Amino acid sequence: MTRKLLAVYGLKWNPFTPDIPDDALWRTPEAEHFCWRVEQQVRDGGFALVTGDSGTGKSITLRLLARHLRGLPEIVVGTLNRPQSRLGDFYRELGAIFGVSLRVHNRWTSFSGLREKWESHLAATLWRPVLLIDEAQEMEPEVLSELRLLASTNFDSRSILTVVLAGDSQLIELLRLPKLIPLGSRIRARLSFEYATPKQLAELLGHLLAQAGNPRLMTPGLMGALCEHSAGNYRMLCNMAADLLAEGLRREVTQLDEKLYLEFFGPTSKARSRTDARRTG
Repeated sequence: MTRKLLAVYGLKWNPFTPDIPDDALWRTPEAEHFCWRVEQQVRDGGFALVTGDSGTGKSITLRLLARHLRGLPEIVVGTLNRPQSRLGDFYRELGAIFGVSLRVHNRWTSFSGLREKWESHLAATLWRPVLLIDEAQEMEPEVLSELRLLASTNFDSRSILTVVLAGDSQLIELLRLPKLIPLGSRIRARLSFEYATPKQLAELLGHLLAQAGNPRLMTPGLMGALCEHSAGNYRMLCNMAADLLAEGLRREVTQLDEKLYLEFFGPTSKARSRTDARRTG
């Protein structure tokens, strides 16, 4: 499909897949401000929070934040890839991220080993550790509570780790548990995503097309139709656009337009699909 994209539409890459280049990501003013706030917070450590429903921009914001922080000197950014881990695997992953050999069967040794590494680096250099956790609503309350204790020293007056949690509304409910209220009260920077307006969706769509190399891939009418029927969800917008791009490649049309949209997503197309499904069932 990549060769056809280049040959038929002059695209550098598919603009509607999740793995677009980091430097092509759409940076909203809200995401820019959040990245700046976390950068300031890294000096003192602590927790930050990104929340929103699926497809509203949380994971993209973490990608932007990771790229932003990795471009700064003496900041080490780690990503927790398995948020649902229990304590043993949680410590194993932290040890791998920050280069600390841990004996996970001994929680105290793991706990003190990580803290000693962070504190020694903080004392000797300007080195600052940052941990990014996507899908944090999957975390065990016990692990979140352990993370709070791990990140602070000197009777909770000093933070030695910056943690950015991202998740949906379940994460907000999780932080309301009595055991996690102390963690919730320590969150300094917050970014909450709502469903996007058609104008915001159109800005993203235009940005993606321009970055991919063909701002005229879609007619204005098609772009408007997609934005009006994406339920304010960036992911749904990209999924619908990807479907149309694939169909356009199949038909070898030179530009995606409203006619293609109506034929692909319209009631006639849906009825035909149901008929074909019954025939093959």
